[in-house]
Amino acid sequence: MSRGDVMRLALITLLPLLGAVLPPLVARAGRDACTAVAAGVTLAALAVLATAAPAVIDGDIVQAGTAWVPRLGLSFRFFLDGLGLFFAALILGIGLLIIVYARAYLGRDEPVGRFLAYLLLFQGAMVGIVISDNVLLLVVFWELTSLSSFLLIGWWHRTPEGRQGARMALVVTGGGGLLLMAGMLLLGKAAGSYELSEILLRGEAVKSSPLYLPILLLVLGGAFTKSAQFPFHFWLPHAMAAPTPVSAYLHSATMVKAGVFLLARLWPVLAGTEAWFYLVTATGLITMLVGAFIALFKTDLKAILAYSTVSHLGLMTMLLGFGTPLAALACVFHILNHATFKAALFMGAGIVDHETGTRDIRQLGGLARLMPITAGLALVATASMAGLPLFNGFLSKEMMLEAAWHTPFAGLAWPVPLAATIAALLSVAYSARYGIGVFLGRPRAALSHPPHDPPAGMWLPVAVLIVPVIAIGIAPQSVAGGIVALVGQATIGAAALPDIHLALWHGVTPALVMSLVAFAGAVLLYAMLGPVSRLHKRLARPDAKAAFDAVVAATVLACRKATARLHTESLPRYLGVITVTVLAVGAVGYLGGTHAPGARPVLAASLPAVVAFVLLAATSLAVPAVHGRRLLTLVLTSVVGLVVSLAFLQFSAPDLALTQITVEVVATILLLLALELLPKRTPREAGRGRLVRDGVIAGAAGLGAAALAFAVMTRDGTTISDYHVAQAKPGGGGTNIVNVILVDFRGFDTFGEIIVLSIAALAIVALLDTALKGAAARRLDTLKRSVQAADAHPTVLVVVARALLPLALTVGVYIFLRGHNLPGGGFIAGLVVAIALIMQYMASGFDWTASRRRFDGHALIGAGVLVAGLTGLGALAFARPFLTSSYGYFHVPLIGEIELATAMLFDTGVFLAVVGTVVLSLARIALVQRRAERAPPTKVPGAPAPKRDAAPAAAAPLAGTEA
Repeated sequence: MSRGDVMRLALITLLPLLGAVLPPLVARAGRDACTAVAAGVTLAALAVLATAAPAVIDGDIVQAGTAWVPRLGLSFRFFLDGLGLFFAALILGIGLLIIVYARAYLGRDEPVGRFLAYLLLFQGAMVGIVISDNVLLLVVFWELTSLSSFLLIGWWHRTPEGRQGARMALVVTGGGGLLLMAGMLLLGKAAGSYELSEILLRGEAVKSSPLYLPILLLVLGGAFTKSAQFPFHFWLPHAMAAPTPVSAYLHSATMVKAGVFLLARLWPVLAGTEAWFYLVTATGLITMLVGAFIALFKTDLKAILAYSTVSHLGLMTMLLGFGTPLAALACVFHILNHATFKAALFMGAGIVDHETGTRDIRQLGGLARLMPITAGLALVATASMAGLPLFNGFLSKEMMLEAAWHTPFAGLAWPVPLAATIAALLSVAYSARYGIGVFLGRPRAALSHPPHDPPAGMWLPVAVLIVPVIAIGIAPQSVAGGIVALVGQATIGAAALPDIHLALWHGVTPALVMSLVAFAGAVLLYAMLGPVSRLHKRLARPDAKAAFDAVVAATVLACRKATARLHTESLPRYLGVITVTVLAVGAVGYLGGTHAPGARPVLAASLPAVVAFVLLAATSLAVPAVHGRRLLTLVLTSVVGLVVSLAFLQFSAPDLALTQITVEVVATILLLLALELLPKRTPREAGRGRLVRDGVIAGAAGLGAAALAFAVMTRDGTTISDYHVAQAKPGGGGTNIVNVILVDFRGFDTFGEIIVLSIAALAIVALLDTALKGAAARRLDTLKRSVQAADAHPTVLVVVARALLPLALTVGVYIFLRGHNLPGGGFIAGLVVAIALIMQYMASGFDWTASRRRFDGHALIGAGVLVAGLTGLGALAFARPFLTSSYGYFHVPLIGEIELATAMLFDTGVFLAVVGTVVLSLARIALVQRRAERAPPTKVPGAPAPKRDAAPAAAAPLAGTEA
């Protein structure tokens, strides 16, 4: 497998997916430019497919790919055999015609660029399904078709029909996709591989596996929902709310054919059992009959064609359900024929709607005289759908009837042939009603304007599709024989290919007799269509849409009731449930195992440690006791943080101690600012009984955590710390193991953490911005300070803070530079610098400081994440994993040898993100404070008046807080 093979197969699906961004980019150049770009992308994918076609035609299977997530069995692998080539050619070929047709069909006010982007996304996802070698990758593309079809079906989202059709399609096919995902996971487990090329060779192992029936049910659930099989058939007609180009593409070569493709692809693995035969055959039979029956009485042209598609999809499913190679060949042949005549029919219906302004068959008639080109093309496609001789639909219909004649069901020979004949009868009847009712006979209603044939851009794609309809019908073996043999062999796998010759006449066969009976019955039914329609209207029949709406409404109601019971918006309740659950699981694990005392000796407690422990315990107990007094609670919480930092220092963790103490300082100041806007006391809470209950739960959790920590620390265990100690200097170039871990060994974790930190800062901005609007702003306007500081900016504090600023910044830089070899680093340095800036806000007020600020918090956060990310990407340029650091030693005159590491750049990103987060949070809190501050800002001692172009004041001074 060469890199070229990988790219060639990947490009077949990646070209449409990546090319989807192009039509919107050229939208300003006009509709023609959008169409040319979209068509060019599809042509390019077709050209790449054509380069692989000769090898597939010669009987080879083209495979290529690379690992994606190997531990999960997920790979980015593709393979191309006859079946994949056939479907990919249909998807891209018909897709090209749909793009041309859409250019002429869509109105001038429609954003064609966006429409074609969705269409290319849909096209690429569908191609990905048919050429994926990895079943998990197939599921990814499978769900992508559901999402992209949602966008297309709901294109006219301003209409209720468009919104509901899109939602219905997404719910049904998306739910089926979840079933398919589970089925594929089980299939991979049963086959011992997630690669389709391997699974197709292990059919017997899968069928003999105890997982076979669950696999079959789950896979069929995914396939039946996608291909609109009964009872999931209802979503497809409602998808007709989409523009006609979408409907034509959806019904002919994409989406609904995905389920049939999946059944054909897994035919060698799952077919051949009684469960497969009865489930698939019965579902196909029922769908074929139900779809044809409903189509006969519909009045909307697209609805007639939609239900006819449901019927034909049932026909294909039934043939695959028979489990015989001959029936599989018939299915393949009908897929080809149906794609051609059904795409032509839908585009023809779109032309009629476009030119007459209606799709109601009761208002149409006699259009052949006014629209001869459209009528001629549509009548040929209708004849093929009806299965008339000399058209391709006749041949695959005869093969279907022949296969049905030889298929007994439940020991009876007649059910399948009878059902197939009735379905063929109904097919002829609704086809006659469509063709005659629209194009022949007398006009039934006066149209708003005389219709005429559309521009060539609309009827030419239809004419292209009519060519194979006629060519296959006249010379089937020479035109389609090789295609059917190639695709049929890929479908049935190792089974012997039946010796079959496609021809118009095979003599007087049971299939011919059944076909003649169907035609005669259809003529009689069409002649009696008026009375039959009146009888049909009086019959009580289930409404699939109403049933779906009822199920959705019941599900929503049940979810709301469950949410109301569970989501009580009580944080104590949530924490209590979680804590009790954890305690119960821990108790079960403890009581269900054996235990031995730890062998490691316990360290003797020193007097300072005992004092610190007593202080920590007393403070921790005091916090819940006095938590109603917010300021005192915050002070006590800070004491807890201080003791914890001392514990870190005691156990040789200076980095953690520095981080803890700086975080405590920053958090305490920000919380003090926030508390200024809140009442001094919290509202009175529950009674004594609830407090006792919560205390018991908390005490049990604390004892359990202490016992677990004691059990772990008194037992010997393996740890990866030895590896980090040994590799910190040679691997990361630093002697500060903690910092090396953060910026090198676990740099990806740190990168994720600063992103989370940045998101938190932006969330603070969003949350506090709401305090400046609406009801929250009105509450702030009513906030009055009962006590104000006599001097908002004490001169001593201002002078000392300004004198300490350069010193604090110097300390921050020093801690940053030493961090790779000594305690420090970007995170701690960022907090130190943030404290230095906070001191300026506290001393001189936000107005004075903000007017001299040169960097915005948003910019600092963005720069930090960008610098860290670019540092990681730099490793890729040297073929190293993302965020791999490098270091070296360099001689600098007068200074001597110094070490430079790329980890310093990464640490710079961490530093900027931390500073930006604190500054941004402080700025927003101060902004809210200013809204609550009634008095004007106090002038800072010794400060000149701000210049006219200085930054506008953004908040009140931070000094002068409530006593």
